Amino acid sequence: MADVALMKTPAETALADLFERSKSLLPGDARSREDAFHRFAQKGLPHRRVEEWKYTDLRALMREAAPPAGKPSEAEIAQALSVESVFAAAEAPTIAFVNGHLVRADAMPDGVSAVPLAQALAENHPLLAKLGAVKDAEGNAAYALNAAFMTDGVVLHVTGKVAGRVGLRFVTTGAQAVSTATRVLVVVEDDAAVSLLETHECPHGVAHQPNGVVEFVVGDRATVAHVRLNANGDAALALSTITAHLGAEVEFGTRNVVAGARLSRHQVWMTFAGADSKGAVRGANMLSGDQHADTTLVVNHQGTGCESRELFKHAIDGRATGVFQGRINVARGAQKTDGKMMSSAVLLSEEGTMMNKPELEIFADDVQCAHGATCGELDDDLLFYLMARGLPRPEAEALLIESFLGEAVEEDLDDEVVGEALMGVVEAWLKARA
Repeated sequence: MADVALMKTPAETALADLFERSKSLLPGDARSREDAFHRFAQKGLPHRRVEEWKYTDLRALMREAAPPAGKPSEAEIAQALSVESVFAAAEAPTIAFVNGHLVRADAMPDGVSAVPLAQALAENHPLLAKLGAVKDAEGNAAYALNAAFMTDGVVLHVTGKVAGRVGLRFVTTGAQAVSTATRVLVVVEDDAAVSLLETHECPHGVAHQPNGVVEFVVGDRATVAHVRLNANGDAALALSTITAHLGAEVEFGTRNVVAGARLSRHQVWMTFAGADSKGAVRGANMLSGDQHADTTLVVNHQGTGCESRELFKHAIDGRATGVFQGRINVARGAQKTDGKMMSSAVLLSEEGTMMNKPELEIFADDVQCAHGATCGELDDDLLFYLMARGLPRPEAEALLIESFLGEAVEEDLDDEVVGEALMGVVEAWLKARA
């Protein structure tokens, strides 16, 4: 039977036109960009018949393709960065991006160096050979579009144990919708350690389309802690990807908190290439109105004796939709693997929807792997208990929701300042809900 070719949508046609007009103006190797766009164009925007996009039909949801953002003016930069960052109290040296362009960079602490991605691409920086270390992501539509259009970002080289934290701040601004494609490459050498704080912001009411990728290549015995906050505006269509290639005896953690964007898709690929490493992927989604938030992750166990933990919590109000898709793959020979995955959702309205699809694929026989998913309402008995002690129902609900989300937001987070900042985001969402 012959394959049925889908007609191009207006967004797909616009993306092709935008790429043809902009590819010669973008830094770096034009051939690699063309290869990336070709991978995207072969299949187009993913739709519900593509299994990994079954619950997030991007072809239907992305009606238009916003043009790439130009370089911001000094006035636009000053306005965009005038609002204090959620992580301001952490006092982290920060690299700031406005409309996808690196605009400010504080002096980096000892043990880490930073090179703007546009400069690295133009100069063919040797660390760029580390890009695409997790090959499984290449065929993904969001990742391929980022590779085709990436304009700027940063290459972080971590060579020692970095004191304190390093911040990455991404702000999209303007009254007209634009798209951005940023790429961050974090190369962590053997025995090094770093903590990264990443925030994404844009104004309400404007359908900006940020598409960001952060790639980690982590050497043996290294430690990485990564926290990401999606605080985009209520009309944004936000795509984000994390890839992590881990060596031996690594301790790696990434945490994503979603409080913004009309439509968001957060993807994680984590590969245990070495032995005896530990990796944790956590997230908390706070959704209301017509928001749609998709978290999709793939954990590949290739080395022996590795441990992975995945924990996600979703609070869903209004007509919002939450999606969780997670898969743990255990390769032949990856003995002594210990993997556990859990997704829990609380539905705060009758119109809210949650889609859970956890999976295991195991080809080794000496492993401990488990997955689970729950979905339900707030516990009436607990509500009654709190209300019987004088709490009004809204406050009782807020207390239970805060406790529910707090496990994913604060669990194993050793940084008290960052934990307080994230719980502040939770409290602000609960206040707005009330």
